[in-house]
Amino acid sequence: MPNRSPDIIIIGAGIIGLAHAYLAARAGKRVVVVERDAQANGASIRNFGFVTVTGQGAGATWERARRARNIWAEIAPLARIDVHHRGTLVAARRPEALAVLEEFSAGPMGEGCRLLRGAELPEPLRRDALAGALHSPHELRVESREAIPKLAAYLETMGVVFQWRTAVTAIAEGEVRTTGGAIAAKHIVVCPGTDITTLFGQSFAARGVTLCKLHMLRVADPGWRLPAAVMSDLGLHRYRGYHGASSLPALRARLAAEQPEALEHGVHLIVVQGADGSLVVGDSHHYSATPDPFQPGFVDDIILDELRRVLVIEPRVIERWIGVYPSGETDAFFETPLPGVRLVSVTSGTGASTGFGLAQEVLHDLMGLEYAT
Repeated sequence: MPNRSPDIIIIGAGIIGLAHAYLAARAGKRVVVVERDAQANGASIRNFGFVTVTGQGAGATWERARRARNIWAEIAPLARIDVHHRGTLVAARRPEALAVLEEFSAGPMGEGCRLLRGAELPEPLRRDALAGALHSPHELRVESREAIPKLAAYLETMGVVFQWRTAVTAIAEGEVRTTGGAIAAKHIVVCPGTDITTLFGQSFAARGVTLCKLHMLRVADPGWRLPAAVMSDLGLHRYRGYHGASSLPALRARLAAEQPEALEHGVHLIVVQGADGSLVVGDSHHYSATPDPFQPGFVDDIILDELRRVLVIEPRVIERWIGVYPSGETDAFFETPLPGVRLVSVTSGTGASTGFGLAQEVLHDLMGLEYAT
């Protein structure tokens, strides 16, 4: 678009920025994305690629996840993004966890979910060690480190212009100033990811947003295929969608007695599988304004111990890394720091799961773009 100003400038090429770019381009808008790095390198490529509906917080977050999941299903074949498996198995190691799952499945967010017991539990779950499991059909899993670059490449075929290795130095009404010069547009969306100080840092400070570091592992192909993503009891403690269950306090009491180290380090279990058979396994949660870059082995051991208790596996770790995401009291927010500008942040680690749904709301608010609820 050499001779025409864009309709919208999006700052940040992580999943939140790309979600806005896709929806705006799909609506026929001229889009420029400005990204300070040479490619997305933050939380968007370091996570599970696990687009999660079941277990998301009731209300806006769950609704966003449902819509986002449908958009992922729409765009994956267009961008040649492989979906490696679908659905989730939430394994219950304890009767108290099964009680939470029973209560959840009977509620409105349990629609389409099914409780499994005994011989119904698919391999490689440890049938003899589990009270049961909840199967959700709603999720899908992509390989984040491949999906995000493919999504950006597809957006280029839609006419989206990317300015890589370009830092934003200032934002004014109708203008973004960058290290490559100024760009004018009526609409601006700021998706800064973990940079919660450079652009509108006062907004993040006012909301008490901090950063969360998590441990991630890749385990060698165990020789079997997962039928779905796998979670366990610890996820019921952390995922807000289960927090309304009256049976949850009993589970939390037992977890505190039996797995205090896991709770101390914010460990819960998510297991997903790639095309090569390897498993991505995590994770832990440590909060600070500036997370350190270190990955203590004993925290990884807590994660791997939970893995062994749920699946038939003797894991061999072949890769380790840390992820970082912004964390706040709410799952996400967007606000208007200047006329025509929206600051957007997912502050719960649910960007892959909810980003497209959140972007629908932002673009409706900013540009009047309609979306199906």
